[in-house]
Amino acid sequence: MSAQGAAIPALGLGTFRMPGPDVLRIVPAALAQGFRHLDTAQIYGNEAELGEAIAASGTPRGEIFLTTKVWVTNYAGAAFRASVEESLRKLRTDHVDLLLLHWPNEAVPLAEQIGALNAVRQAGLVRHIGVSNFSTALLAEARRLSDAPLVTNQVEYHPYLDQGPVLGALRQAGMALTAYYAMADGKVLQDPLLRDIAARHGRSVAQVVLRWLVQQPGVVALSKTARPERLAENAAIFDFALDAAEMAAIHALARPDGRIVSPEGLAPAWD
Repeated sequence: MSAQGAAIPALGLGTFRMPGPDVLRIVPAALAQGFRHLDTAQIYGNEAELGEAIAASGTPRGEIFLTTKVWVTNYAGAAFRASVEESLRKLRTDHVDLLLLHWPNEAVPLAEQIGALNAVRQAGLVRHIGVSNFSTALLAEARRLSDAPLVTNQVEYHPYLDQGPVLGALRQAGMALTAYYAMADGKVLQDPLLRDIAARHGRSVAQVVLRWLVQQPGVVALSKTARPERLAENAAIFDFALDAAEMAAIHALARPDGRIVSPEGLAPAWD
């Protein structure tokens, strides 16, 4: 999909909680399966293995949309650029396609954070910039402070969490919502409604949830698996569609306590 000049593949492979050996095993298989969007972060501790896996895969770097994220302790002063340069060395590349602020950090002025994002983009170290885990209020402020367009806000999004306000703000801004934790930490897999819809289409619950995400305008989905046989399944979501009633029924699963990821000291005042 296109967001503020960035062509972001609608389905990506996320590497959160994926140890280095798994990255080395799964990423070449994912690239062979046709995945072209890879997502990591400084704090995941697997950038070096991801760089090694990409190099070993034989897939041209220019075909891959590569995202990493700056950790909150690197936001201030010279640490920001130094940490990005370290990420690039580990990833064995001279640029990433998308660089995100990983979480809000009130200890560093947002203007300084956004300024640093713009500076590394201006220097050619990153093609596009964005944020992650930002509320609509923080997003509005970040957009106001940024010279370059912000292309995405990467947030938790699955059938049990209503992200309507965030999605509305992003659509209005011409930005993408990149969804992580799509499987709600595995909770979706036993859901009776989702299992019923999956059976109706002859698909897995995981395919239905990923399809529900990418079928929404402006939404990019990150999938994750440590099992190569699941890669083909996760990729096969573009040859079927959910009808309006099915989409609405899945949206109706959202509940007030649906949020899973909200670490104290990092999480903003959520919408």
